[in-house]
Order: sequence, then structure tokens, then C-alpha cells
Amino acid sequence: MSTKASLLLQKQLAHLKKHPIEGFSAGLIDESNIYEWQIMIMGPSETPYEGGIFYATLTFTPEYPDKPPKMKFTSEMWHPNVYKEGEVCISILHEGEDAYGYEKANERWTPVHTVESILISVISMLSSPNDESPANIDAAKEWRSQREVFNKKVQRIVRKSQDA
Repeated sequence: MSTKASLLLQKQLAHLKKHPIEGFSAGLIDESNIYEWQIMIMGPSETPYEGGIFYATLTFTPEYPDKPPKMKFTSEMWHPNVYKEGEVCISILHEGEDAYGYEKANERWTPVHTVESILISVISMLSSPNDESPANIDAAKEWRSQREVFNKKVQRIVRKSQDA
């Protein structure tokens, strides 16, 4: 039985296949499960991630688009807004009110977001980390105060991603 979520996800997948966006590609991990997507992101040019090929999963719930998906890098990633286990932490993937008042309501999840808008936000995150609200405190500290060390770690990850 098709739900609102599965129909919307099928439509978004078809749109991305017909109109690919530079910088990423998306597809289903298993054709029988519309809720689990594999994402491939090219490291944005003029960033430490340039030349990298990074894989991630997007996991949707049947409540999509009312609830955001979860995104997790399956490739190694060193970034202030990515937990050490790979989960992406950006405003667009957070639902509801921010209990700490850090994120404005218009920066958080709303049902108008699409797979495309999520991935564009993730590419933007790679280009310009938010080190004020880090998921990976060690990466954020390096980003702020030891940029050369940070960049060397990322370059190693980029080289590794090219061999995968």
C-alpha cells in the first residue's frame, strides 16, 4: 500500500533521476524500500573536501514530509557538523522548536523541504561549517584554531574516498 510519504519520495526520486543536480546523486539502497536512500556527494570545489567522493544514507519515516529524515555518512567524515559515527547535524534536519533558542524556526525542518533541498544544505555545510553548534567538538576546535591540522585530516579522508 502506498502512503503519502512513499508517493512523495517516489516523485522526488523520479525528479532527481530526470533532472540530476551537480554535486550529488541519490538512489534507493534496495528497490523494494523507498525509505532508505544511498547518497553520493562530491566534495565541493574550493573546500578541503574538493575531489572527495562521500557516501551517506538518508532514512525516511512513513511520517515524511511531516518528520525529517536522518542522514548518516557511511564514508569517513571529519567535520564540525557530523558526529563521529557519521550522523549529520544541521538545522534543516531538526524538527520542532529549538529548546535552546539557537536555531530559528525558519532554519529547521518544515514539510516543504525535499531530498534536493536537504542535499544542497549538506553541500553548503561542507563548504561552510557551523562551529558554534558542533556535533563533533574535536573537529570544531581544529577548524577554529588548527586549520592546517584540520585540512590535513580532511585531505587524508578525501584521498581515501577516491580509492573506495
